[in-house]
Amino acid sequence: MAWVFLLLSGLSEMSGVTFMKLSDGFRKWKGTVGAIVSGIFSFYFLSLALREIPISTAYGVWTGIGSAGSVVLGMMLFGESRDRRKLLFIAMIIAGVAGLRIVGGGH
Repeated sequence: MAWVFLLLSGLSEMSGVTFMKLSDGFRKWKGTVGAIVSGIFSFYFLSLALREIPISTAYGVWTGIGSAGSVVLGMMLFGESRDRRKLLFIAMIIAGVAGLRIVGGGH
């Protein structure tokens, strides 16, 4: 169950960053509320995952999901560049996250 919590935490991190962009520097209240609520969920689920997964693994996976996911959402929602090099580095992040899952221990 800890890995499910970690996945939910990473997805919440992605939504929080997206809402932060939509908040326009915290000037738009809907985006601001979305960013705050997403941040709360992200840290809550991360704290649950840390009960069973080592912090070195959990934090690496959490930031990897948030980073790669935010890049993909930026491409899909905000028209950011889809440069091949960017896609290569996203793939490297995903490979690193998968590697941490494989060797990271926990349940």
